[in-house]
Amino acid sequence: MMALPGGCHLDSITLPGQRLHLMQVDSVQRWMEDLKLMTECECMCVLQAKPISLEEDAQGDLILAGGPSPGDPLQLLLKRGWVISTELRRIGQKLAQDRWARVHSMSVRLTCHARSMVSEYSTVSRSSSQEMGQIEKLLMEKCSELSAVTERCLQVENEHVLKSMKACVSETLSTLGQHFGQLLELALTREVQALVRKIDASDNIYTTESTTGNLFSLTQEGAPLCRIIAKEGGVVALFKVCRQDSFRCLYPQALRTLASICCVEEGVHQLEKVDGVLCLANILTDDSHSEATRAEAAAVVAQVTSPHLPVTQHLSSFLESMEEIVTALVKLCQEASSGEVFLLASAALANITFFDTMACEMLLQLNAIRVLLEACSDKQRVDTPYTRDQIVTILANMSVLEQCASDIIQENGVQLIMGMLSEKPRSGTPAEVAACERVQQKAAVTLARLSRDPDVAREAVRLSCMSRLIELCRSPSERNSSDAVLVACLVSFQKKDKNLCALLPWLLFWYIEGCSA
Repeated sequence: MMALPGGCHLDSITLPGQRLHLMQVDSVQRWMEDLKLMTECECMCVLQAKPISLEEDAQGDLILAGGPSPGDPLQLLLKRGWVISTELRRIGQKLAQDRWARVHSMSVRLTCHARSMVSEYSTVSRSSSQEMGQIEKLLMEKCSELSAVTERCLQVENEHVLKSMKACVSETLSTLGQHFGQLLELALTREVQALVRKIDASDNIYTTESTTGNLFSLTQEGAPLCRIIAKEGGVVALFKVCRQDSFRCLYPQALRTLASICCVEEGVHQLEKVDGVLCLANILTDDSHSEATRAEAAAVVAQVTSPHLPVTQHLSSFLESMEEIVTALVKLCQEASSGEVFLLASAALANITFFDTMACEMLLQLNAIRVLLEACSDKQRVDTPYTRDQIVTILANMSVLEQCASDIIQENGVQLIMGMLSEKPRSGTPAEVAACERVQQKAAVTLARLSRDPDVAREAVRLSCMSRLIELCRSPSERNSSDAVLVACLVSFQKKDKNLCALLPWLLFWYIEGCSA
């Protein structure tokens, strides 16, 4: 993770099927590239008569990225920026431990990296704005100040004096980090502007493909860069690509990049301004587009309707095209040739059911319950807890409608939903465990809501649903140790038969006893 001092972070986004992070390279190649930077820093330390630390953790502190490719300013900024942000963080850690020798040696190394970044970027960019020049000067001044003050601290033995000097070092380090963050943001903004202009002006398919690929790589560095791209016209340029028939083969790549940019509010605002929803609706409803293209369009819809983005509630243009989009997404779920396509389409539908209650009524009319429940028995389309999470989310939101209960009984849905109460992670990764917890919780909520209908309640009892709910309440391992699942099960248990509510205190007692054990 690259941290922009001042609160920004450049994170890799963890999504199923995510491309490899650009910092992940072959270990031998990485080591050979590191030699160049390691040598530079060691030579600089010797030239300045600074000893190279022999402390036991010195090697662990020297975390360097491979040298950037010649003439590639983006790679240079990202890799050097990652190195410098790592050094800043580690200096702060050593400062908190009062390890002054390490703080000083790392400050000298930080100065080397900052000087290299400024020098190399000036070489490849060939020009610099006055504002960047001023920040570069301030950055290098603070680097020199940090090295000087940490060197003086090595000579001080009085604890009271060191304490006051520590506050000075901390302030200098904070200011240095702010200057570095400002410089990195300015430089990245400049490179993004160049990429956007290139996409906007290009009529060459190969140039557009290459430039869009570079823009996508930047989006994988986290929300700060996505905000920069949105601000500098990246959304406008990409939708321009998606409206040109000559670039049809580039639609999937452009849409994938748009989905990444729209993880921030600035991206959604820009999408609204350029009638992006209408463009997405046209792509989804046009069967002449490939399945891959329509799946990527579904991914953009899923992103812009995410309940985690408050701005999506104000997408007025989405309501105008919602019926067309929902119809196209149900069809895409029904015809999906792979689990990834089904996941993207169902995720979009799940988010839309949060976006507007009319969507649930549309889904009923489109027989979406049958489509979703039939897909549950197709391992090619539904084979992960992430996909089942989307399906049960849609069912939970639709279950508030009275007609939903009869449709679910007709499609043998109660048994399928009960099966979701037994969802278990295969790999044990935190993301998969969390997905399984959501599936169990939402399955219990769905059963609770559907149990308003006597037929559903009787069917659930016939299928021994009560036994499973009791088991989930009593055994933390069965519910992946989730309290949210416990609460949902208790509510569902209560809805099944109010005459059995006397057992609820015992279930709570078992839970409390388990917690205190």
